[in-house]
Amino acid sequence: MSEPLTPQLPLWQQSVTYGAVGGTKAPDLMTFPPAGFKPFERRSRIGHGESRWEFAWQQTLTWGIQTRSGFKVEVVENSGAPDGSETPEFGSRRDRQRLRTDANEVVYGSEGASSVAPGETVILTLPIGPFRVHAPCRVIWIVDSESQKGFAYGTLSGHPECGEESFVVERTPDDSVWLTVRAFSRPGTWWAWAGYPVTRRVQSSINNRYFRSLSGQMN
Repeated sequence: MSEPLTPQLPLWQQSVTYGAVGGTKAPDLMTFPPAGFKPFERRSRIGHGESRWEFAWQQTLTWGIQTRSGFKVEVVENSGAPDGSETPEFGSRRDRQRLRTDANEVVYGSEGASSVAPGETVILTLPIGPFRVHAPCRVIWIVDSESQKGFAYGTLSGHPECGEESFVVERTPDDSVWLTVRAFSRPGTWWAWAGYPVTRRVQSSINNRYFRSLSGQMN
């Protein structure tokens, strides 16, 4: 007699699909990535001055890098789950709610988009030809200082990749504005493994879009 199927947890309750949570913060990521993962780091100057800085960090902290690169960003609602539910990276649902409340619930950018929140679960959707690639992920960490602002997200079940990616904008003493993207990843689905060379080319194209999204015209 077969065992009954275990109902799948709601997406917001699921754990990320890798172990090295927060690994994009590691200074030696490129030398010692998590075992089995390919590291990536790119840092480029995207402009200069106060206007560019304001534009870059507000876009970064409101998912603007992703939306301006062609993604649709859908925030997953967290309602209907028991308070005792645990996730390794942020603890209970109540803890996640408190993190968001301490940040005055929801912060909005100059264009009206809501800011990223610690523990937030989203589904990124990217059209590729006639197809739509869905990439569930969770906000892992946020940096919000006078000279650096950004965040990292980790992959959830169903994401074509497995790993973590961070996006941080920095304003240097000479008033230059820089974007750094860091990641470690490996294919997360059978079709991503099967089409690994194509997957890597798509990733490279998307990374180019990220940098163009902040170095182009300011709305």
